[in-house]
Amino acid sequence: MTVKKSKKLKWAAHQKRWFGKWHLYLGIIAGALLCVVGLTGSILVFGDEIDQALNKDLFFAMEKQKRYSIEEIATLVPQKYPGKKVDYVYLPKEGNPNISYVCYDFATEEQFFINPYTATLTGKRLHHSSFIGFVTELHTNLLMPGPGQYIVGIATLCLLILTVSGLRLWVPQQYKKWKQWRSVLTVNFRSGFKRQNYDWHNVLGVYSAPVVIMLSLTGFALTFGPVFIAFLFMLTGRSPQSVQQIFGQKSEWVRGGQQLSPADAALVAKRQFPNAVIRGIAYPADSTAAYRFDMRSDGVSKEGNRIMLSIDQYNGKVLLNSETDFPNIGNSYLTWIVPLHLGTFGGLPTKILACVGGLVPLLLFITGLIVWWPRFKKRQGRQSAIPPRPSKDEKVLQAIRALSSGKYFSFHFKRGLRYGLLVLGCTFLAGLLYGLISGIVMQPALFAVLYTGIIILVNFMIAVLVLVAGSVLLLLRKRVKGLLKYFSLSLALLLVFLPFIAAIALLSKNLF
Repeated sequence: MTVKKSKKLKWAAHQKRWFGKWHLYLGIIAGALLCVVGLTGSILVFGDEIDQALNKDLFFAMEKQKRYSIEEIATLVPQKYPGKKVDYVYLPKEGNPNISYVCYDFATEEQFFINPYTATLTGKRLHHSSFIGFVTELHTNLLMPGPGQYIVGIATLCLLILTVSGLRLWVPQQYKKWKQWRSVLTVNFRSGFKRQNYDWHNVLGVYSAPVVIMLSLTGFALTFGPVFIAFLFMLTGRSPQSVQQIFGQKSEWVRGGQQLSPADAALVAKRQFPNAVIRGIAYPADSTAAYRFDMRSDGVSKEGNRIMLSIDQYNGKVLLNSETDFPNIGNSYLTWIVPLHLGTFGGLPTKILACVGGLVPLLLFITGLIVWWPRFKKRQGRQSAIPPRPSKDEKVLQAIRALSSGKYFSFHFKRGLRYGLLVLGCTFLAGLLYGLISGIVMQPALFAVLYTGIIILVNFMIAVLVLVAGSVLLLLRKRVKGLLKYFSLSLALLLVFLPFIAAIALLSKNLF
């Protein structure tokens, strides 16, 4: 059978042999973990509100005449409490005159709450001992600092693959008539339990796909932030080492030199950005470290444009200014990554979407398990039976495997181009739909394409290494063909995304 004659069967065969297996096995392996990560993520969307509601005595003070600014608090706290080690002072929420300042000890994770009117200590706690602290640790590292965060990161990548592969499984089954489309976009409540469960799995997966794609993509990018930042610099022609050079600048220590107070350093920050709000101040960690100011100015995102500023603790020299030292697409990470992940970029509507999106993995895991288990038991019962003759789809796959290396590469490369267009369309549309309810659509859509493109670029580099290693080690012919397939698909995906990520990199000044 020639490849040309197998075109009509190709989609169904691929559905069973490629995306179908990815969807099934990743769902079984990572499903339970994604339920935990999703549920805790839904809580953290409103984490600040929950934490402040549960600990009103810590976060809120009675209103008085004069409220200290954050730089004044950062100056007063070391003077009033010399025995307390404080690394960072931040304002949990803007716009509320009664909100307390929070001081943080990075080593012990102890939080100190400071009255904004009297600069007195009103309470303290260990961050991880609070409810939200526990949920945060569970969400980010499964209570296993170090390896746990990478397990969560890989799980979020699995969720992204599950969502895209689920859409790929769902789309080819649909036909041209509206009646048939309507039937697969709704739940038939007149049917039996199994059919309703299957409908719910499809409907929940399709309608939640834009939000889940964005949550999983941003979650993966948060976990592997250094990798993404390095590639963002590379896309603008700068070396990854320049990232370390920017963050590695030190204060110019001189013997007998007097350290600037936080208030004096804040004057430098305000001269740089007079209209920005200081949200956090990090003290210098040692004699050569610098002050770090986390600031916010007005921007497209409802959380605004985030700015990072480092200032020499002795002479007030600006050592790092994220607005000028980062490439424009580098600022996309600083400003958009967390707001997109928590849904705060569009205010309450997108926060609700993100909260609901976190519940979807649990619902899909339950409905998917109900769909899979009877089929698994039925298949187990047939293991002792006489194997059936190969289906038409299996014959198609055998014909494809029998192709010469050149034709085999070409076949999968063309297929990869179609998959690349599908993934490109899914990610762009996901960003558009995620922000549609808030009126902020272009930035999330371009962010989705850019960061998916970085994943595909990294995947291509891995594919090259795997193909070279496989060829050097002279693996079995069959396995080398499998590596060739992986390389051809990876190359095709990259070629689809490369023009778009290059265009976004060039135009990022006007986009982010």
